[in-house]
Amino acid sequence: MRVLLIVLGVSFLVAPMSRADVRLATKKDGTKVIYNVGAGPAPAASLDWLAKQHDRRTKFDPIIERYAEKYRIDATLVRAVIQVESNFNVRCVSNKGARGLMQLMPATATRFGVTEVHDPEQNIRAGVQYLAYLLRLFGDDLSRALAAYNAGEGAVLKHGGIPPYAETQTYVKRALTVYYGRPYGSAISFAGRRGGKKLRGGFGVGTVQPLAAALIPGAKYLGTN
Repeated sequence: MRVLLIVLGVSFLVAPMSRADVRLATKKDGTKVIYNVGAGPAPAASLDWLAKQHDRRTKFDPIIERYAEKYRIDATLVRAVIQVESNFNVRCVSNKGARGLMQLMPATATRFGVTEVHDPEQNIRAGVQYLAYLLRLFGDDLSRALAAYNAGEGAVLKHGGIPPYAETQTYVKRALTVYYGRPYGSAISFAGRRGGKKLRGGFGVGTVQPLAAALIPGAKYLGTN
């Protein structure tokens, strides 16, 4: 369903120097939906600013590194997810009820045995475990795993790729901007193609980025659908 997006000059304070990007979506039937794109410091809407947060080091590094190694995923990817999810704010709570550094929904926290969702150790462990699960589920296709982290694996399975949700598409672009350390720009995906190159947790993308750039200047490849 096509929607008209209107950026509102509204912010909700989550912590000092922190805000959430709030947008209004007007559907074709006239229904208006307000939603939160993500939390972060004041310039968070800028992809240039997000790119500078690449591999940001914090006091949570020992926890991130430990669980990234345990579940065999890139610690830089974990940092990118935390950046766009909570800006490393332990007490962050979204308007949808997601909580903590990796913004775990109650069902996800329960699913991965979290008893104190704002505890950094438990929150990061469960978030990394869930991210590793999604990468396995989607054949190490990074874009689909990130989309599922935002919208749920059911939505990605239903649509056979990144769902046509403005929030999720923006989320994937923001997360990949942090992960690669450069603004991700216009994104493309190859709908219907099976068995092609996958973005394996961010590794091996050197072979597919030139192809995407050749097809559409300035475009970035988000994996196969």
